[in-house]
Amino acid sequence: NAEYMGGQVFSLGFGPFRWVCSSGDPADLETLDKLTIGVLEDMIKLHGDKKCVKDETWQAVNQQFADNLRWIKEAGRHQLVVGSQSRILYSNLQGRIKIAKRFNQAVANREVKAPIVISRDHDVSGTDSPFRETNDIQDGSQFTADMAVQNFAGDAARGATWVSLHNGGGVGWGEAINGGFGMVLDGTQETSVKLEQMLHWDVANGIARRSWAGNVYAEETIIQAMKENPGLVVTVPRPVQDGIL
Repeated sequence: NAEYMGGQVFSLGFGPFRWVCSSGDPADLETLDKLTIGVLEDMIKLHGDKKCVKDETWQAVNQQFADNLRWIKEAGRHQLVVGSQSRILYSNLQGRIKIAKRFNQAVANREVKAPIVISRDHDVSGTDSPFRETNDIQDGSQFTADMAVQNFAGDAARGATWVSLHNGGGVGWGEAINGGFGMVLDGTQETSVKLEQMLHWDVANGIARRSWAGNVYAEETIIQAMKENPGLVVTVPRPVQDGIL
């Protein structure tokens, strides 16, 4: 079902990452599409050359990259924009940081006419929704709102331009808590540092939570994230053997 499939994708760190061109110019959106294609193609090559996790996880990550590369290549042709010049695609922790840094560089280099705003939808970490996004977290903690609150506070502390914490969203009032953010990429070095710190927290927080719950893919994904960022220290769960139980 949708909840199960979404949960497994979230355990890989993939989720709905979005951006908006503050210029409102379709040419800027087209430029960002091209930049994103370049980043994803590099990610696919890097991931394909360095097989660092189990076969099943490695194949799942590769499939996500391939699907989203196809999506972004065809997005402009399908004329999906209504109103603001914005785009959304599924990306993992590493991809989001690389895309955001490239966008920030594009602002600095005047490849686009105005700053870019990045954000996301209900995602890996920002949503506690036991009947949808956290439906597959089955250790009992899916009925708490800890993750969304920690996400909201952590993003604020790490440099988000604005944050939100609200009830409802998709499933109705009283059924979910969502923590969200918006971040303006203005082309400065300070923003480059902040976006990496903030996006790392924004995604890794949820991967760790899913790892503790024993979700498929999440443990390998958070271990890989710790290898890539020595400052990230997450306790890895030790499953109890069936024989002991």
